[in-house]
Amino acid sequence: MKKAVLLRVGIDSGSGGIQGPLFEDGSFEYICIPDKKGVSDYRYGSLLGKKGRPYSDYFPVRKRQVVALQHVHLDPEFETFTYGDPTTPKRSLRTLETGDYLIFYCGLQPWDETVGWRQEPPAALCICGYFEVEIAGMATDFSDETLSSVFGQNFHVRHPSVYELQRQNLVLVKGGTGSRLLQRACQISTEGTDRSGRPLKVLSPEIQEVFGDFGGKVSIQRSPPRWIDPAFVERAIGFVKQLE
Repeated sequence: MKKAVLLRVGIDSGSGGIQGPLFEDGSFEYICIPDKKGVSDYRYGSLLGKKGRPYSDYFPVRKRQVVALQHVHLDPEFETFTYGDPTTPKRSLRTLETGDYLIFYCGLQPWDETVGWRQEPPAALCICGYFEVEIAGMATDFSDETLSSVFGQNFHVRHPSVYELQRQNLVLVKGGTGSRLLQRACQISTEGTDRSGRPLKVLSPEIQEVFGDFGGKVSIQRSPPRWIDPAFVERAIGFVKQLE
């Protein structure tokens, strides 16, 4: 039986300081979190988005000069479709098998080319892409040849200093030919509140009809993997495959 899991990725207010920009036509920029280790080949000032702007242009003006030089933790990457993470909450992803789906969502905020960030409608969580899984496991499960040929473009593998430090705890996922970064974002959140009444992004009622309600735990603001109930997996896969 196929499995499917939702996972939050990308820059946000807590890691990077902004949300990704969402344009009027529904297209968006998928912007990764900063590389705090400073080893990445990519920087916010040299990576150009769909509008021809460097990603650093989406940061506050006072920060752009510094941010332009900031290295980017490019992961997941949608050229060879790999994802890696050494943290304990992501370790369950090692159980993904061929044909399963890893569905990514990220925070996006409306952006106007004339005035910049818009506050209305508010920022939302949106599906940005997915992997149709080809292979997954711990880094220690794979041969050096597989790591190089299959996962060689992944941030955690391509930088030796990072890999040597993380290899014992590193989970890796490779997407197959059915994987893609969406052209248009699909909003899955609505505004809710936590027990203290503070704003909280939760899975919208419409999307709960597709992905289920995770046993009543509908908050999707944080990043632990959210495994979709088996009863909803085929519906969820069908839904994401028809997105643009």
